[in-house]
Amino acid sequence: MTETPAHDEAHGGGLGSRLNWLRAAVLGANDGVVSTAGLVVGVAGATGSQSALLTAGLSGLLAGSMSMAAGEYVSVSTQRDSEVAALAQERRELQERPEAELAELTGLLTDHGLSPSVAREAAEQLTARDALKAHARVELGIDPDALTNPWHAAGASFLAFTVGALLPLLAIVLPPAPTRLWITVLSVLAALTLTGWWSARLGAAPPGRAILRNVGGGALAMAVTYGAGSVLGAAGV
Repeated sequence: MTETPAHDEAHGGGLGSRLNWLRAAVLGANDGVVSTAGLVVGVAGATGSQSALLTAGLSGLLAGSMSMAAGEYVSVSTQRDSEVAALAQERRELQERPEAELAELTGLLTDHGLSPSVAREAAEQLTARDALKAHARVELGIDPDALTNPWHAAGASFLAFTVGALLPLLAIVLPPAPTRLWITVLSVLAALTLTGWWSARLGAAPPGRAILRNVGGGALAMAVTYGAGSVLGAAGV
């Protein structure tokens, strides 16, 4: 008996939903790690005060997590409003000119490679089952049953940023003063390697380029902020 090969390839709305969550989580975690690391490393370049490092890191964590959540909420709310408006217009068109909409769906299915006769039959069956859902998916690329949720996106961004920001914050305040900077840098680079691999893995992309982008960007950010902090600290600012 021949077994069908197993695979974990995602299809349809499941892939789109997973990629949306992935985008919010990875962006939030990366921003949390990089921005907080840049902030505390910059302060470390100017002063060795543990209280100053803690204050800067905690302030950056709170401000960044709220900013990420608010930005994601606004962005996804705008997307959802557009989807709802498009569905409302499609619903009106189906009520006002059903035959024209059936012909339009037939044409779209023909464009996807079906013969005119098969496309017409498929369009009729899809319309009879759920006309709005058929047009939403084929014409608009929207799944009416899986509209984007701004609260979910905002919550995911908030949590991801917070988790990411905690790493450099703890790494800069917990170790002894002589080693805290190097422990922070190494911890951050390790975390960025992990998030780069994770994003590539879930997105079914080669991990090397994603890891290089993450690590390179984080290293550059820390180098720049540490240099600026050192200059300001040496100048007594």
